Amino acid sequence: MNAPSDRDGLLKSIDLNFDKLIIELRAIPLSVVDEQSLEGHAKGTQMSVANLAAYLVGWNELVLKWLDRDAAGEPVDLPETGFRWNELGRLAQKFYHDYEDVPYPQLIERLEAAKGRIVSLIEAHSNDDLYGRPWYGKWTMGRMIQFNTSSPYANARGRLRKWLKTKSVA
Repeated sequence: MNAPSDRDGLLKSIDLNFDKLIIELRAIPLSVVDEQSLEGHAKGTQMSVANLAAYLVGWNELVLKWLDRDAAGEPVDLPETGFRWNELGRLAQKFYHDYEDVPYPQLIERLEAAKGRIVSLIEAHSNDDLYGRPWYGKWTMGRMIQFNTSSPYANARGRLRKWLKTKSVA
């Protein structure tokens, strides 16, 4: 799928990738969600399905933080305060830690809620707000949202499908 270039395309991309992903996440038996056998976000590491869900919640809530700060006229620290773009493995580890005490079903609920709020915020923005000008470096707001929602949803689904093929979970 090509990168969206307008609000409707962004919403469609987010919904399509999320809808496919959430089916996969809901289908994972609770008995295996904490098993550290999925390829991790940092090279050479392993994570659990719960870690993957935490990672997605972390990024979605981070996107919400960016949009909230931007709407309030406050500076936006990208990707996150204390992190650089070349430290995303470390940021993934932070997300795993931040949500380690949240039970898997609540992680899924939290992911759904964050995705819903992102969609609402996108709907409240015009095409020009989202794609009419650079928002972070050369990237538009819409593209930054897509990089950190729709794309990770598709990536996570691919990781889950690959992992499920190695398991007797289906």
